[in-house]
Parts: sequence; structure tokens; C-alpha cells
Amino acid sequence: AFAQCVVDAGLTWIGPKPQCIALMGDKIQARTRMQADGVPVVPGFACDDFSVVGCAAARVNAAGIGYPLIIKDPRGGGGRAMRAVWAAEDFDAAFTAVAAEAKKLTGSVLLLVEKYIQQGRHIEVQVAGDGKQFIHLFERECSIQRRHQKIIEEAPCNFVDSAVLEKMYAAAVTAARAVNYDSIGTVEFIVTPEQEFYFLEMNTRLQVEHAVTELTTGVDLVALHLQLAGSRSLPLQQTDIVRRGHAIECRLYAEDPAAGFRPSAGMLRQVTLPQHPYVRVEHDLRSGAEISPFFDPMIAKSSAFGITRAECIAHAVQFLTQ
Repeated sequence: AFAQCVVDAGLTWIGPKPQCIALMGDKIQARTRMQADGVPVVPGFACDDFSVVGCAAARVNAAGIGYPLIIKDPRGGGGRAMRAVWAAEDFDAAFTAVAAEAKKLTGSVLLLVEKYIQQGRHIEVQVAGDGKQFIHLFERECSIQRRHQKIIEEAPCNFVDSAVLEKMYAAAVTAARAVNYDSIGTVEFIVTPEQEFYFLEMNTRLQVEHAVTELTTGVDLVALHLQLAGSRSLPLQQTDIVRRGHAIECRLYAEDPAAGFRPSAGMLRQVTLPQHPYVRVEHDLRSGAEISPFFDPMIAKSSAFGITRAECIAHAVQFLTQ
């Protein structure tokens, strides 16, 4: 809605078309469009009845998919309004809880019930397009998470077969082409231990973890974002994208480990960040600043680079332990 207001005001919106944001921001609509274009999606179904009767019907359909399952708000994100269900006896409580959270957070009148992929790897592919031409900028591995919230991201992924990754690149470009995507974005997949992959969602924006793609490809994604908004013409071809080295990004959270990693607000009494030649740090931390309880607890991120993964890990650990 905000993007449309910007366009209606005669200003330049830095991002994809508003209708693209709306379509891909709804996980149910997005999965329907992906299925139509041959992109594999996680087995699941949508439910628009939150009543006791609707819950019972959803439980019957869930049995057909098999447990474990995940119930989520199709308009949500960041791990909110999302619950894993491990057995049939836990379905009703989880369904009711997610329905209440979804109503409060997004006002959604639909829930999405999907097969929960155990020991899956969360792989996402960076894409860019101008509505006519589309490219990918390889993948990022984002499997290390807590409460469905990413903690560590890296590129490249060393745990998924290269042939499977090539198929994922093609699927990501297909996803962008299916909606005539005209900006930068990320297509997220889940990969099973058997190396099968499924579409999860598309983020129609610049993501927190874009730094690892920049470090390994040399492409300034913020500049590319601005170029696409200004000219609506993709200045790069697929053959221009070459990857080298390894990058790992660590999100820094204001949390209390002793209280189950609960978000922790308050005053920053002293801020001292180490300097490292192979670590890029992005933050807005200042001594005396207040950490508010009203936003995501992520307060900074560090992105390390190395020629090899081992070297990159060494740089990241050295920075974090200084």
C-alpha cells in the first residue's frame, strides 16, 4: 500500500511494482503462481475457516500430508505467527494460537498448513530483473536459525550438490520471470536431506544478508537497486556475475541468553567495536543510545570474507571474540 502511494504521488519507488509486492508477499498466492510455472512448492493447503469446525476440517487435511507440519500466517514473516506441529493431538492448540497471532499481526483471514521439512537447509537465491531480463547472483545458505529467525548466513553453500544448486538458480529466475519482476529480490527454498528443493517465498526487497552476496560477487546490490529504479533497465548479464571467495554474516542481537534469548531492551552504556581488515560491520550503535523493545532485536551485523571457508570462519571468530 505504501509503495502504491509513492507511485500515485508521482515519485520514483525504489523497488518492484506494488502489485508484485502484494502477490509475492502473500505466501498462498505466491505458491499458486509458482505451481503454475513449474516451480516445486512444499506440500500443503490453505484454510480460511478459523472456527472449531474449520480447525477440525484442517486437522483432517493435515493427516493426509503427514506430521510434522508447520502452520503459518501467509502474510507474516520473521518467525512470527508460525508454529511447528509434531503430532495430531497438538494440531488444534497450534492452529488456534497461529490464527490469533495472525489476526493481531496482519489481519490475515487465511492460514497456510505445510509439510515441515526436518533437517532441511534454507537456501535462497538472489535475483534481479527489469521486467524483461532476469539474472541470478548465486545462493546464500541461511540454515542456522532460532525460532525461524536467521542468525548466520553464508555464501557459497558447501552442503548442497552443485547440480541441485544449478536447478535452484533456474527455478529462481523462473519465479522472477513469472511475475515480471523489475527490481532486486530473493527467492527462498528449503532443501531436504535427499537434495529435493521446494519454493518457500520471495522477498521483494533488499535483505539483511545481502552483504555476503556483495562480498563474493563484487556487485553493489544497493547501487543496482537504485539503477533499476531509475532506468528500469538491467545493466548486467548473467555472464557478468562471477563469484570468488567465501563470506559469512553474523547477526548481532540484543538478547538475554539466560532468559531463553528473550529480546533485551535498555541503555547502551558503552559501545566499542573492534576493527578487522576482512570484516564489514553495519550498525547504528552509540554509547548512550536506547535499544527499544518495539523493533526486531537485531542491532548490528558483521560480514567476514576469506578466500576459503576456513579462512572466512577464522576472520569471523576473531572479530566476534575480540
